[in-house]
Amino acid sequence: MDSSSTSSSQPEFDYLFKLLLIGDSGVGKSSLLLSFTSDTFEDLSPTIGVDFKVKMVTIGGKKLKLAIWDTAGQERFRTLTSSYYRGAQGVIMVYDVTRRETFTNLSDVWTKEVDLYSTNQDCIKMLVGNKVDKEGERVVTKKEGINFAREYGCLFLECSAKTRVNVEQCFEELVLKILDTPSLLAEGSKGVQRNIFKQKPPQSDASTSSCC
Repeated sequence: MDSSSTSSSQPEFDYLFKLLLIGDSGVGKSSLLLSFTSDTFEDLSPTIGVDFKVKMVTIGGKKLKLAIWDTAGQERFRTLTSSYYRGAQGVIMVYDVTRRETFTNLSDVWTKEVDLYSTNQDCIKMLVGNKVDKEGERVVTKKEGINFAREYGCLFLECSAKTRVNVEQCFEELVLKILDTPSLLAEGSKGVQRNIFKQKPPQSDASTSSCC
């Protein structure tokens, strides 16, 4: 009878990491997440606010639970996202290699947000150029991506959520770097699941405990 509940009650992983996907609307953040977590690709409508998925992986010999948050790129949802940076060990900044403005907005908007809201000084950043399957429409060169990553101290990969080229590598390289960073490792091993999975706006009145 209780066999179905054992898997949810036992923490069968070594570390829990919170990863964040950021970038302009339409660059393929949700498709990247879906491609990684469910091995499929779909053309998705824009994310409303925030979405997240959990994936269990074994990387570097460790069993990991990844909570991957997918944030909305539209301006009107920006105010919702600041709290989602809290506690993130890794941030994936995504742009579309066929749309120049999604690349320039990384330095104009997104890197500033990371600096402003990230609570982990050692937080690992990964720059991802998506949609390389549209090579004929490319306007941002790989060299530009490499230079940007060098300037901002990011890891860098180009990928295609559609063909799944380099999708797993994006997450794996990011996680390996987190595993190689002692302060982030310590955080991932603490019992911080509550903070990651139960983040609510401060005005939430669904208080289960009456003690202060």
